[in-house]
Amino acid sequence: MRVVDAFADVRSLFLDTAPVIYYVESVSPFREIMDVAVAGARAGRIELVTSPITLAECLVHPFRKGDLDLVQRFRLTITRGTNTRYAGIDGLAEEAAALRAQLNLSLMDAFQVVCARAAGADAFLTNDQALTRVSDLKIIVLSTLEL
Repeated sequence: MRVVDAFADVRSLFLDTAPVIYYVESVSPFREIMDVAVAGARAGRIELVTSPITLAECLVHPFRKGDLDLVQRFRLTITRGTNTRYAGIDGLAEEAAALRAQLNLSLMDAFQVVCARAAGADAFLTNDQALTRVSDLKIIVLSTLEL
């Protein structure tokens, strides 16, 4: 599927961890796909939504490497990006547990999905095929997209 078609009806796009890493660290070919989403945000056509889980997962590797510049790039991208909303996860523990039990997702994936729902996201951008088990939220898998 072409990326512009996948994003055509999306006004609020939740970003899972991998897409953010691909964007900030310029990982091809996914960086180019992320550029489409970011351009949509900069133009005001789409809102990008992230969570504290996205931030925490993105920061592990830079902290291990002691790369504080990369830590700061992730922080700014996730919490202060253009037309980007940083959504909380407070009060979502039971819903995440229920989703994990129902679909056998990891706890982090379950929290990400319920956070996307709570934030009112139209779609969830990931590179995790397991999340396609979620049926009540449009799941867009990066590796299935083309420019």
